[in-house]
Amino acid sequence: MRVREARGGPTMSMSDGGELGRMGLLDILKKLKTGDKEARILVLGLDNAGKTTILKKLSDEPIDQITPTQGFNIKSLLHQGFKLNVWDIGGQKSIRPYWSNYFDSCDGLVFVIDSSDRRRLEESGQELNELLGEEKLGPAARGGTGVPLLIYANKQDLLQAVPANEISEALQLCNIRDRSWTIQACSAKSGEGLEDGMAWLVQCMPAASS
Repeated sequence: MRVREARGGPTMSMSDGGELGRMGLLDILKKLKTGDKEARILVLGLDNAGKTTILKKLSDEPIDQITPTQGFNIKSLLHQGFKLNVWDIGGQKSIRPYWSNYFDSCDGLVFVIDSSDRRRLEESGQELNELLGEEKLGPAARGGTGVPLLIYANKQDLLQAVPANEISEALQLCNIRDRSWTIQACSAKSGEGLEDGMAWLVQCMPAASS
């Protein structure tokens, strides 16, 4: 098995990274009975939500030195001929218009919310609703069902964190009826809840069910 990493900006220039050790994502990938040869997951959310930290934690990498993502990061996991590409896209306002460049061939969507920042919950909800309205991620382009959605309610280790069920109510997630979705309480710092959420998402993807 092999792991490749790339980073870049909206122009999508790529460079290879080194091999990594044992990873939560690979553990999940090994359990799949995949029909397709490749799958793609997008990780989106506002800046400072913890997207890159989540990806690094799942990849068993150090999280003590993380800078804001200005373009994108990619983890490519290879196992028995199957390739899982996880794209971590920057969440700053100046970058969000570029999100749509990555929607093609998306098999799973992760939306990360900073549960500790009540002031930005409404902004997170607005961005999520726009994503849910995207035709390329919707049922019309996907054979009747939209891209499965995993919402990470991150930073649950902080005292001021809003519980996942309250976030679900505030964002009216119950109104999502055109795709499979779940909200997972998690902490990117401790890793709690990360693998459970990602395992759910991967099992929902077409590559896992074919």
